[in-house]
Amino acid sequence: MQLSNIFIHHVYFWLHNPSSETDRNALTDGLTKLSAAASIQDFHIGKPAATSRDVIDVSYSVSWLLIFKNKEDQDSYQVDPIHLNFVKECSHLWSRVTVYDTIDLA
Repeated sequence: MQLSNIFIHHVYFWLHNPSSETDRNALTDGLTKLSAAASIQDFHIGKPAATSRDVIDVSYSVSWLLIFKNKEDQDSYQVDPIHLNFVKECSHLWSRVTVYDTIDLA
């Protein structure tokens, strides 16, 4: 299925304690609560797949894929109290976060 006319926000988290199931669950629970933000159209919470090729980065702990209607909805999400509370409550869990935002090519 081709997705078009959307804004994709993909966040990768590296946990301070990557082997801690408790920390992974706490982050996953926080992301699940965060999914209630009104501007989110759809989301996916994931972990590295069991694949191995030179081009695949499996060093992260948890991924958070978000789909928004447009950049304005993503901007709204950034200042949504639910998002700000998530950062406040969960930021102690991660050592690094990387974000990839994408829009349609044409």
